Amino acid sequence: MQLVVARIGRAHGIKGEVTVEVRTDEPELRLAPGAVLATDPASAGPLTIETGRVHSGRLLLRFEGVRDRTAAEALRNTLLIAEIDPAELPEEEDEYYDHQLMDLDVVTKDGVEVGRITEISHLPSQDLFIVERPDGSEVMIPFVEAIVTEIDLEEQRAVIDPPPGLIDDRAEIVSSRDEDADGDGAGASATADDGTDTDGDRP
Repeated sequence: MQLVVARIGRAHGIKGEVTVEVRTDEPELRLAPGAVLATDPASAGPLTIETGRVHSGRLLLRFEGVRDRTAAEALRNTLLIAEIDPAELPEEEDEYYDHQLMDLDVVTKDGVEVGRITEISHLPSQDLFIVERPDGSEVMIPFVEAIVTEIDLEEQRAVIDPPPGLIDDRAEIVSSRDEDADGDGAGASATADDGTDTDGDRP
C-alpha cells in the first residue's frame, strides 16, 4: 500500500535542503533519515532522506545526491510516497490512514445517508472529508471530533453530527423562511427577556 506522506516545497538555502508539506501524522517515522521514498512523478525518485530538521516551524529535508539549490528546486511539488503494510495501524488511538477512510459511508447520528468519502484533503488547519452525495454533488466535512463523532471501520461508516448549514445551506434557509411564514412574521423580531434572538435565524 502506497501513501503520500509529504509534498516537496521550495528550496531552502544553497546546500540542497527543501521545505516539505507534511501529509502524515507520523513524520518522525515516515520522513526519518534513511527512509527511501517513491515519488510522483516517478522520474524524480526514488529519494533517500539524508537529513531532516525543523526550522521556523517547517520541516526541512535533504536527499542523497541533491547538493545545491538548483537540484533542490527541480524537486518542487514532487509528492513523496511511502510503502506501508495495509494491515498496519497508526500508533495513536483514534488516528487513521487515508486508505482506511476512503469509501466509508457517511451518515448523520440520526441515520440519514450523506454520501461516500472519495477524498481526504489535508489542509494546514485541518483535514477535510470530500464526500460524494447520492446525486453526484460533493460536500466537505471537517474531520474534527465535534463533527465526526464516530469512525466504525468494521461497519465501514463515519457518523457525523453536522452543524446547521454544513450539509445543505438551502435547506436551512428554506426552513427558516417557512418558520417565519407560519408565524405571519411575528417571530422575526421576537426576543427573550434576556435579549436573545428567538426567531431561529441564528448565525
